[in-house]
Amino acid sequence: MRLWTRRRLLLSTASAASTAALSATASAPAHALTGKPPAPDDAIVRRLGSLPGVRIVEERPSTEPGYRLFVLGLRQPVDHTDPSAGTFEQRLTLLHTSTERPTVLFTTGYGAVLTSRLTEPTVLLGGNQLQVEHRYFGTSRPSVHDYSHLTVRQAADDHHRVVRTFRRLYPGAWISTGGSKGGMASVYHRRFHPHDVDGTVAYAAPNNVDDRDDSAYLRFLETVGTAADREAIRTAQRRLLLHRAELVARYEAATTAAGDTFRIVGSADKAFEVAVLRAPFMFWQNGGSAADRAALPGPDATADRLYTWLDDTAGLSLYADAVARAYIPYWYQLATEMGYLDVPTAHLSDLLRHPGAVEPRTFVPRDIPVRFDPDAMPDIDRWVRRSGTRLLFVNGTRDPSTAESFPPGRHDSRVLWVPDANHHTTLADLPAADRAEATAMLTRWATRT
Repeated sequence: MRLWTRRRLLLSTASAASTAALSATASAPAHALTGKPPAPDDAIVRRLGSLPGVRIVEERPSTEPGYRLFVLGLRQPVDHTDPSAGTFEQRLTLLHTSTERPTVLFTTGYGAVLTSRLTEPTVLLGGNQLQVEHRYFGTSRPSVHDYSHLTVRQAADDHHRVVRTFRRLYPGAWISTGGSKGGMASVYHRRFHPHDVDGTVAYAAPNNVDDRDDSAYLRFLETVGTAADREAIRTAQRRLLLHRAELVARYEAATTAAGDTFRIVGSADKAFEVAVLRAPFMFWQNGGSAADRAALPGPDATADRLYTWLDDTAGLSLYADAVARAYIPYWYQLATEMGYLDVPTAHLSDLLRHPGAVEPRTFVPRDIPVRFDPDAMPDIDRWVRRSGTRLLFVNGTRDPSTAESFPPGRHDSRVLWVPDANHHTTLADLPAADRAEATAMLTRWATRT
């Protein structure tokens, strides 16, 4: 997905209008309760510096009133089961308001965002926010890239050590949250350390239980929107492939001019085909509004118009090396544990040249061994169904990513759906009754004794 879209999604922040809509139930930051600005608090610097394994990288200006923004490093084991495997420094960010407020544990599931952006649960609770960069992303990388230590369990153990370390400073309630891959990581953390936090809000988190069965995704893409919408997308895909020679040459020339290559995927032709195949999924995941549907290329659209639509929809830069290299850990996780979806291809079968092009292995260099564990996701799914407690899932009804969604059990857990929403959901967008229920759950979890 396009980088700007991923950032917008994974922060899961409420817009100013959304925040205003929820302000009646939100708790204010500590200083707002008294109406006084926060006093300089060097004590927090001393206390952060005294936490074991924690390093203050820098304090940055915060644009959030009442908050101080710290960039931190936490020394983590490469392998939580084997101390001899060495350590790496995991990047964290802290938005601190008061040690007496709740704390929200947040992850994008990718690299950390180093700006002072509050997640929706943080806004609602007026709490502190501790962001954890996922291992193997950003700067949180072991010096030796042995990807065998990039597992959902190792990442969950990272989160466990973060909570154990920072609970000394923030002894109150903890809530975890994230969107998409960040939401998945939050659930995986709860699976292995269910009592670390008091509740979890996971936005648009896929649950690909059986990687051999992608029928739910195929059914979704074959029924979402109107028949006219789906036919327009299929027609655009065919016409893109019929203009393959011209458009691949344009794609390759633009990529070369930018100093980029296609060594990971293999060729501009294969990367182009991947983008075309993923276009329906990306269209509904990140767009799908009435305006987006009205702007679908018509049957007489020029090759230039088709190319622009494909780039806007599927992000052609994603498949060239400069971006693809940064997402090798993501595709590795899909290829080894989390699994991936499938897309409809029957209407394009006579035009395709690269069988299996959309599989995660396409984006993982061949010198990195890949072995899929078919038990990893069923284990998570069973725990959510049978034992998961205080889990709130928020999904959009128009999002193909949650065609397979987490099914919460009976232990104070819910899944709520935002009508006609794509991958970018918020509590603020829920119908009024569901929004009130979600806010009440979150508030109750954060105030339980």
